[in-house]
Amino acid sequence: MSKTNPGNFFEDFSVGETLVHATPRTVTEGDRALYTALYPTRFALYSSDSFARDCGLPESPLEDLIGFHVAFGKTVPDISLNALANLGYAECRFLAPVFPGDTITTTSEVIGLKQNSSGKTGIVWVRSTARNQAGDDVLTWVRWVMVHKRNPDSPAPAATVPDLTEAVAPEDLILPAEGFGFQNYDFHLAGEPYRLDDYEVGEVIDHVDGVTISEAEHMMATRLWQNTAKVHFNTEAREGGKRLIYGGHVISLARALSFNGLANAQVIAAINAGSHVNPCFAGDTVYAWSEVLDKAALDVPGVGALRLRLVATKGRAEAPRLRDEDGKYAKDILLDLDYWALVPR
Repeated sequence: MSKTNPGNFFEDFSVGETLVHATPRTVTEGDRALYTALYPTRFALYSSDSFARDCGLPESPLEDLIGFHVAFGKTVPDISLNALANLGYAECRFLAPVFPGDTITTTSEVIGLKQNSSGKTGIVWVRSTARNQAGDDVLTWVRWVMVHKRNPDSPAPAATVPDLTEAVAPEDLILPAEGFGFQNYDFHLAGEPYRLDDYEVGEVIDHVDGVTISEAEHMMATRLWQNTAKVHFNTEAREGGKRLIYGGHVISLARALSFNGLANAQVIAAINAGSHVNPCFAGDTVYAWSEVLDKAALDVPGVGALRLRLVATKGRAEAPRLRDEDGKYAKDILLDLDYWALVPR
């Protein structure tokens, strides 16, 4: 009997099952240092203990996406080891900050299955939850992934497609901590003067800068997040012999680039939807732009929320163009991410 794990194929999943993912991870200041080395991030709340304390936190937490990447990486051996591609996200809510020293564990529930028409692959929907060492939920999200079948001739399961909400309501956004607020916010230290009311719905912000992805940085990041998906490591796992850049790597690059124009969008409170719409490879240069979709004043001193569309492109692309004349995403679009960020007002 083999003791090795080949990963789950599409026919191994069943709706309603719970997966407890292995390898809890204690995060440290080392994760912050490596994240800063990998991505050009400059958000003050995640860079300075004193700035974070002025916002009502005991110390500077780790970036929201560090918690997301670590929690996501736990799910890969059980969900997407045999994936062709990660397709999208929904209903992602950041419930508590992650601090150095916290230990993250993740569980997932299978909430949907649908075989593709080719009979060779299928879509698996899961709702995953990350918890800290105290048992407190810190993050929950839904994602769907295209997974290979072990045997194309195996029967298709009954199709179950979950009904997902379009967006998290502003009143359902969770603040990082009791007492959190922006009444003592230092705009000079944050890097920009813009408040909630300085942004208009429909406004498009070109973040100007670009980052060329290297194999070395991508491989370091993917190992850091313990993401073992074959398509990110093994050149023999994909046609064409090129390793696919982990979609979360593109998210973090785009989020870091968004500092130029959105420096005060300090906290990611929720991800409403997200799609990796075209593959990304080493050598591609990533740019980003954002569109303001909505805004809301929260019932907290000095705190508002911006709903933003963050788009990552391969090379410079005309904003806000997303789709070609046929209605499909343009080939230079890499990421289409809809999220809520907390900002001063």
